[in-house]
Amino acid sequence: SSHALFSGEKTLSDLDGFFYVMFFLFGACFGSFANVIIYRMPKGESIVSPRSHCQKCGKNVAWYDNIPMLSWLLLRGKCRHCGAKFSFRYFFVEFLTACLFTLAYFYLGLTWNLLEALIFIFPIVCCIFIDFDHMILPDEFTLSGIVIGLLGAWLNPQREFLDALLGVLMGGGFLWAMAYLYYVFTKQEGMGGGDIKLLAWIGAVMGWKAVPFVIMTSAIIGSVVGLILA
Repeated sequence: SSHALFSGEKTLSDLDGFFYVMFFLFGACFGSFANVIIYRMPKGESIVSPRSHCQKCGKNVAWYDNIPMLSWLLLRGKCRHCGAKFSFRYFFVEFLTACLFTLAYFYLGLTWNLLEALIFIFPIVCCIFIDFDHMILPDEFTLSGIVIGLLGAWLNPQREFLDALLGVLMGGGFLWAMAYLYYVFTKQEGMGGGDIKLLAWIGAVMGWKAVPFVIMTSAIIGSVVGLILA
């Protein structure tokens, strides 16, 4: 039978506890790297060099002060050299990614679906915070995510390529149609292309059946947040 990406069954083993810890730590490390991407990519800066440094005093952050989550807590979110404050979001992104990696293992176990989920989670976290800061969704993530999602469906025996392809067409096609109709009636751009590519990417990874749920929950959450801000 057809299985969407997040419908796998958890694999139990004697090393279950060990894997929980490892995926949490693994996710925290990727969360640390996500912080670098979130800050540098929109500015067109290299994500490899220079090393992480304090924006106020310019001192490089030593390796022992760059341990995900732990260093932020021990230093109380401050630079060791000048005492400048580091945003709590650095800690939050690392913790969030660690939790998402752990939850992916909990729901999927050691399966091919887990590998795809981890590949999906990391760039999604980056996109969330880049979009929050700059209102952009980089093509480096969305377009490559569509390709990787389709490739994963082709190679992963737990998924079906047609399901992923329909997800791309339904996800991207629905938002494109909405954006087009809005433009026809208002002569104004109502939705960015990044949102269209994002939903196509989600459809490629999670299958077409997930698209209506994503659209519905996104609309509800967006409405609630909008009302609160208003």
